[in-house]
Amino acid sequence: MDHFLFSIFLTFPFFLLALIFYKSKLQNNKTNLPPGSFGWPIIGETFAFINQDHEKFIGDRMKKYSSKIFKTNVLGEPTVVLCGLEGHKFVASNELKLFNVWRPRSMQKLFRSSYQKGSSGAIPRQTEKQIQRASGFLQVDALVHYVKTMDTLVQDHINSHWVGKKQVDAYHLSQLLVLTLAARFFWGLEDQVRVEKLCKLMDIMMLGLHVFPLNIPGTILNRAMKAAGSARKEIMEFIKEKREAISSGVKMNDILHFMIANPDASSGRFMPDNEIADKVMGLASGGFNSPAMTTAFIVKYLGERPELCDRVRTEQLEIARSKKSGEALNWEDIQKMKYSWNVALEVMRLMPPLQGTFREAATDIVYEGYTIPKGWKVYWTVSTTNKDPECYPEPEAFDPTRYEKQTPPPYTNIPFGSGPRICPGKDYARLQILVFMHHVVKRFKWEVTDPNCKFMGGLNPLPINGLHVRLQSCSE
Repeated sequence: MDHFLFSIFLTFPFFLLALIFYKSKLQNNKTNLPPGSFGWPIIGETFAFINQDHEKFIGDRMKKYSSKIFKTNVLGEPTVVLCGLEGHKFVASNELKLFNVWRPRSMQKLFRSSYQKGSSGAIPRQTEKQIQRASGFLQVDALVHYVKTMDTLVQDHINSHWVGKKQVDAYHLSQLLVLTLAARFFWGLEDQVRVEKLCKLMDIMMLGLHVFPLNIPGTILNRAMKAAGSARKEIMEFIKEKREAISSGVKMNDILHFMIANPDASSGRFMPDNEIADKVMGLASGGFNSPAMTTAFIVKYLGERPELCDRVRTEQLEIARSKKSGEALNWEDIQKMKYSWNVALEVMRLMPPLQGTFREAATDIVYEGYTIPKGWKVYWTVSTTNKDPECYPEPEAFDPTRYEKQTPPPYTNIPFGSGPRICPGKDYARLQILVFMHHVVKRFKWEVTDPNCKFMGGLNPLPINGLHVRLQSCSE
């Protein structure tokens, strides 16, 4: 406690300076701003934003100020929230023109080199190009060749962590599965002890993605920073081993090898190991939280709706019966899993793994008659369309067949984003989710031990105490 109070004492002068900067930053923008409130000095409405039910946070302000646009101050930044289908469409159609990618300062601190050359947290264009070049490993042409190995890895995971268990934590096992697959396909890492160690560290880091950027002992960000340091050290050691293997002539084909062996196309510069480690961590975080939460929520929703789980099982058993004994899944099998994917889409509609995302205004923007000043942050939120009855009749009902009846309107259910910045890993995420569903419904029936388990507020609805299910083998 004394150490914590001493840390507060040391940071007090910086707090006063930040308060002066905060006031001048807002007072310099007396144009026709959107309605809303900046909340408390410095912290604004951050605590409500990251702790309150996200749908309630947004909904309350839409009712009070405007159903289309309002201003707030979250995560240390003046922010304009754009709501509804038109807001989503406006952001997506003006990417690269009116908006820059922006990440909260807590993320900038966790993933250092990805942001060092940008201003205000905007991702440097050079980094974007490097990510785009590496994203070739996520294209369908590449994924076709992953299916057989992924099929084996998923079965190995289930045999090791599900079979023989009466009860499991589906959330933490989903994290482990997602990282096991990513480590194998994108890093070439097969050491399961290392993967499990990194998984625990990543779990701690994820809690610090969207928090107030205060890094002092006792804060969530401080714990996340320590975990990030340990993960970075572990990854850098693996990069060193990878370099040695490349030098000795070992053939490999993964994103990490690509980053090590290929210079930047324009500058000819090779990335140093610490920069590679930060980029690997940044890419891993993007493919860790959302797929793991979606996988766990699929387990939850199917466990609570046995009749829907039976329909998924029927679809998957029909595919299994078309295979020879021991034959692995292939890409054509994945395309047959239509109802299973509709279940996944409905889960992501009702429980979005990411409640929204940030952009930065690249210039002064006029929207709905209000000015969004250059440099302000813009936030679009999925909750304003996912449960809009005009887009989804009976929006609270879990109904996978709604996607069979009609295609959802554009810019409504967008778990992978939209426009030019749509998630490059969306097809990979779909593949790993469906391969898991195939094997878990074939082998188990289950029930959720606590249907009313609590979830964190904020951008990532993480299950606070995990997501536990009781298992019964389908052979019993």
